Amino acid sequence: MSEQTRPPLSNQDVESSYDEYMMPIWKSLDVPIKRAEGCYVEDYDGNEYLDVFSGISVTNAGHGHEEMVDAAHEQLDEYIHGCSYLHPSKPVSDLAEKLAEVTPGDLKKSFFCNSGTEAVEGAVKLARKYTGSKEIVALEMGFHGRTLGSLALTGNKSYKSEMAPTLNDVAHAAPPYAYRCQMCDGGPCSTACADDIERVIDTHTADDLAAVVVEPVMGEAGLVTPPEGWLSKVQSAAHERDALLIVDEVQTGYGRTGEMWGVDHYGVVPDIMPQAKGIANGLPLGAFTAREEVADAFESGDHLSTFGGNPVACAAAGATIDALQGGIVDNAREQGEWLGEELNALESEYDVVGEARGLGLMRGLELVHPDGDTGPMDVASEPAPKLAKKVNDHLREEQIIMGLGGFHKNVMRFQPPLTISQAQLEESVEALRDAFDAVSA
Repeated sequence: MSEQTRPPLSNQDVESSYDEYMMPIWKSLDVPIKRAEGCYVEDYDGNEYLDVFSGISVTNAGHGHEEMVDAAHEQLDEYIHGCSYLHPSKPVSDLAEKLAEVTPGDLKKSFFCNSGTEAVEGAVKLARKYTGSKEIVALEMGFHGRTLGSLALTGNKSYKSEMAPTLNDVAHAAPPYAYRCQMCDGGPCSTACADDIERVIDTHTADDLAAVVVEPVMGEAGLVTPPEGWLSKVQSAAHERDALLIVDEVQTGYGRTGEMWGVDHYGVVPDIMPQAKGIANGLPLGAFTAREEVADAFESGDHLSTFGGNPVACAAAGATIDALQGGIVDNAREQGEWLGEELNALESEYDVVGEARGLGLMRGLELVHPDGDTGPMDVASEPAPKLAKKVNDHLREEQIIMGLGGFHKNVMRFQPPLTISQAQLEESVEALRDAFDAVSA
């Protein structure tokens, strides 16, 4: 059959091929994508969807951002691969210099890899090398990746079932989950969850602490947003024990929270900062950036990545950062403030919305059973994951792609391209309101 007479691909064709040749994967949104531009994606059947999830918070500059695509094309015409850890590469050094300029405080030297998971694991290796210690404290409900090492840091059994992690020297402390906090007795937040990190260090470690690893906003936990002062207390707990603070900016970085970095909201400069997702607007790239003194603990050969620092991805990342700083982060801040107010209104309007939370364009709605059992401290209603799935399915039928996650699988996730307009956000909020009405009926 010639190309001219071959029938066009359909959604069913792509889905059938996935089922036959791909290992089982999570296809929760189940929209086969043929093309994408800006805040929209199109499937093989010609349906167009408003995307307010951006591939799990990746295409921060919008799908197919022109300057990013042009930069990648220009580098493709020069060369694609030379292994940046064997051959010096201008796109790589340019990006490293740019990161030294845009990352917080005295963070200066970077290591490039392929993903957020690799960035986190590399940061842990660096912390161990610098401190000479081995133990790590992370957070319950935290998420740092799906490889065996990063799973040891992740505080959620649903990611670990039947796959034992390889890092044994990891302890977990309470998350800053104010809505379901068991430490403040339903009263004003006392940041007691930060004090719990000190308790865990003192009771669950062997005085060999290398680092504390946290997220500025806990994405996979359900957009859990720490209270003021929490991150500073965590940093103090680490530094008082000669350990480092690793802040995982994989999901929060590159303008997602309305600032370039999540830590910018809290006035804290980490010792090592893993990044990925939005760094190259969809091309595979990760990095971890550290203070010079810490970074220089690595000796040649201590860490390596064959594809890390790919020049095409690095060229795209440089153009992405320029675009973000050219007004996109400002738009994220402005639209995020508007969206926050709208989601707070939904919390007041619907009993099924337990809490609206987040920063910038990283916002979540936790859905609950309004007549269900209350939480342990009578601070929250029973999680409603089945209801959330129905809402998510209704939105997809209305051609809105929205994330669904959280520790209890009951949080609607707004993480759109940061180029999104208020009109597009209004469309998604109204669709969410319609979904709540429909599933209630």
